[in-house]
Amino acid sequence: MKLHIVPARTGITWVKLGIRTFFRQPLALSGLFFMFLAVMSLASMVPVIGLGLAMALLPACTLGLMAASKEAHAGNFPMPMVFLSAFRAGRQQLRAMLTLGVMYGIGLAVVMGITALFDDGRFAASYLAGSAPSIDMARDPDSRSAMMAFLLLQLPLSLMFWHAPALVHWHQVPPLKSVFFSLVACLRNLLAFTVFGLMWIGITMLLIVAISLLTGILGNPQVAGVVLLPGTLMIAAMIFTSTYFSFRDCFLTEDDGATPPASGAP
Repeated sequence: MKLHIVPARTGITWVKLGIRTFFRQPLALSGLFFMFLAVMSLASMVPVIGLGLAMALLPACTLGLMAASKEAHAGNFPMPMVFLSAFRAGRQQLRAMLTLGVMYGIGLAVVMGITALFDDGRFAASYLAGSAPSIDMARDPDSRSAMMAFLLLQLPLSLMFWHAPALVHWHQVPPLKSVFFSLVACLRNLLAFTVFGLMWIGITMLLIVAISLLTGILGNPQVAGVVLLPGTLMIAAMIFTSTYFSFRDCFLTEDDGATPPASGAP
């Protein structure tokens, strides 16, 4: 396995492949994405240890969606058991995946702790409760500073764990090394990931504009509420689908040869 540097335009390819693969198996991938949301929600509801349990399971569940994307891209129907790939890979692999979850939970706790220094924990409490920041928080300078700190700190944390579950599962990389390799791969391919992120932001904005226009044409504000949630969830499922391709193109194995499939080929 070795790191591969891709051109900036590859970010567009990842988005295209994510959308194309999703529509190859929309029901299966949508169902697995809702399974992911359900597992995270149920885990977080467990008294006392809920949040920690959800964080411990997050890498394994993320890997399940990547494995499903790989299956769908290969032309196969991803069965529900694919979502459990991390749990079926053996005790050692599962232990490594859960270790990743603990590491992510610790990282998130550090980020939340730093944001609490700005507004006495108001933003952290809101975020951990799963609620959107209130208007009062948006108007408060201290809370705005906490939000900005969160955005600045959450980005590198996300990059550290972007590829880590896949590295642990498919390449048996130890958890600590997988986090380091993931961060290096993302930074070395920062232009491609920037294009990737901007593309998804643009697609989301187009959806919001289209819904706003539809609402205005129909003269029914309730249309926005009916269409917006399913639309954004579908985009979120496509984003998770596309993460597999970013991993595939950033890390080469001996079987990949000298030319990686970054151009969009299977």
